[in-house]
Amino acid sequence: MTEETTAGKPPAQQETATAAEYGAATLTVELKMLDDGLEPPSYAHPGDAGADLRAREDVVLEPGERRLVPTGVSIALPDGFVALIHPRSGLATKHGLTVVNAPGTVDAGYRGEIAVTLLNTDLRQAIELKRGDRIAQMVIQRVEYARFLPVQELSGSVRGGGGFGSTGGFGAPV
Repeated sequence: MTEETTAGKPPAQQETATAAEYGAATLTVELKMLDDGLEPPSYAHPGDAGADLRAREDVVLEPGERRLVPTGVSIALPDGFVALIHPRSGLATKHGLTVVNAPGTVDAGYRGEIAVTLLNTDLRQAIELKRGDRIAQMVIQRVEYARFLPVQELSGSVRGGGGFGSTGGFGAPV
């Protein structure tokens, strides 16, 4: 098969990629576990973008409550990278658990413990998390550094200054 005939097929069916290559590490990040009893961040499946982070302590979040939950993980990202902390979709959908400042930002220069600000959005049920439960996912990405150029006027665009709601959305209330 040529590359053209394998394009568009799932990676498992592509002859050019073996199972070992799919989801293989492309970056080395120094990791310090602050709690030997916890599992380190890990990807649940090959090709997953987010590595699971776990709760370092038991937590009960009452309806509407938010709490900073430590993960027992600290990392040293290379310059030019950021770790973004996202909610886990299953916890968000099934239990209303989210990350308040999603995505949370872990800068390359930060060396402290990664902690996650969790929020229980459920109006009736408390959420009980046990030590070691997967609570968030960490996505590592490259960062672009901008040079900000002061100008008198910005270049034009189709959108212009249109902001929130400028493209419409839901119909008017009835």
